[in-house]
Amino acid sequence: MTRLSVVPRLLRVAAVLLRYRLDELVDAAHLFRPLKLLRPLFGRPAARVDALPRGARLRLALTELGPIFVKAGQVLSTRRDLVPADIADELALLQDQVPPFPGEAARAIVEQELKSPIGRLYAQFDETPLASASIAQVHAATLPDGREVVVKVLRPGIDAQIARDVRLLRSLGELAQRWHPNADKIRPLDVVAEVEKMLENELDLQREGASASLLRRNFATGVDLYVPEVHWELTSARALTLERVHGVSCDDIAAIDAAGIDRKALAAKGVRIFYEQVFRDNFFHADAHPGNIWVDPARTDEPRFIALDFGIMGSLPEADQYWLAQNFIALFERDYARIAQLHVEAGWMPSTVRLDELEAAVRTVCEPYFTRPLSQISLAELVVKLFQTARRFELTLQPQLILLQKTLLNIEGVGRMLDPEIDIWAVAHPVLRRILRERYSARRTLREMRRRLPEWFHAAPQFPELVREALRRTARGEQRLLADADALDHQARQVRRLLHMMGSGLLGAALLVSATLLWSLAPQHGAWPPLCLGVAGLLAFAWGWRHNR
Repeated sequence: MTRLSVVPRLLRVAAVLLRYRLDELVDAAHLFRPLKLLRPLFGRPAARVDALPRGARLRLALTELGPIFVKAGQVLSTRRDLVPADIADELALLQDQVPPFPGEAARAIVEQELKSPIGRLYAQFDETPLASASIAQVHAATLPDGREVVVKVLRPGIDAQIARDVRLLRSLGELAQRWHPNADKIRPLDVVAEVEKMLENELDLQREGASASLLRRNFATGVDLYVPEVHWELTSARALTLERVHGVSCDDIAAIDAAGIDRKALAAKGVRIFYEQVFRDNFFHADAHPGNIWVDPARTDEPRFIALDFGIMGSLPEADQYWLAQNFIALFERDYARIAQLHVEAGWMPSTVRLDELEAAVRTVCEPYFTRPLSQISLAELVVKLFQTARRFELTLQPQLILLQKTLLNIEGVGRMLDPEIDIWAVAHPVLRRILRERYSARRTLREMRRRLPEWFHAAPQFPELVREALRRTARGEQRLLADADALDHQARQVRRLLHMMGSGLLGAALLVSATLLWSLAPQHGAWPPLCLGVAGLLAFAWGWRHNR
């Protein structure tokens, strides 16, 4: 799509914005300003539009502009540290409301993808869809053995449509990046990149099937969360077959009460499931709105959730997962100095930040919340305000945390909907403590060391030569030393960590070898001396590995 071909679509976007009287957005983009002269052509807005708040008008405009703008609005709704609360609340209501495509086309796509007539694949295939969204729609079907399934089918031509609209959205992002007065805070190109990544994942149904399969394995007992089974023999990139499940939406309070389910227990379980997905499994459902989270009405004695739609899943790098968990613990324990220190150690803020000033800013945000009963404190709201405060201290945007922030908001919303009096802190704190004890226990550390030991021994002989070569190149002037003090300090810390790891590794290896020799050559001394040496060797390994983190 050339820039010239983008112009008509841009004009339509501007026209829709004008029709919904989103004047501030038009004024912010210089390219659109001449279009204000065309405002009389659109007449006065309908009374219902003119009376709506700006957030509702923006939501309606994005819905009219199509699926790609709906997705962009959904992403923006998660950035409450950047978007005003009234707009974020309205954007969170955005849903893909599109008419279904013909069932005959869905049948043809399934047959083309699975390379067989529909009658051989399924005993019955309902051409009337159960649900329809912007990317795909879902049809009910029955397997030859009588089991009920659902078949998710991508919309025809959706790949080309999405590619075209993404290019348009990128052009709009470039305009906003150049002209919007708050572009450095909103970072529109980052939002566009997040939308692109989200859509790329949703366009591959085999990837969605793999995500469902992993989440099902993580909750294999099915006691707390049930994930439908994937039928891989009936799945491809454009068609996904899943076990059909039955339940009620988690926001249908009347149906949940009618089933006799304990909503308080259900709400607490939802919070626990979130922390287990993020910090135990490092794989979480990132689109956990009520339409995708059901409740099993048949399980009254042990209530459980049912997960649907696995197109948007999240995970974190191991380091960020660790730093985030420690931040949550420090927040639960009101250790503001620790929060400030962790933000710098994680690299989310420059090392030049004054920790005392950052600690004071965090305390200023948090203390007013702790004057309320814990059951009235919104953890999601507090995290958003901490992000806003951190931006004043040059917080580096962490794209990998955007989905997590969105999911935290969704989960807390579901929990409070089920139980308005839920104490998120009381539920979350012990769960996170338990997960961290298990994740960073001595047993897990030893298991991880055993896994990495061959890698360390393989790399160890190369370290002296690498250091020698670097010094030689520096002496010949072929490699300049870094002049930046922060970079030098970082390199020095890395070298110290490496030396600690090597030293403890060599010490641990020597102690283990000594323990083995003592056991085999001098059994008359008993088991205790070699056992003590062996334990000391393992502790040396553990200390080095921990220090290297």
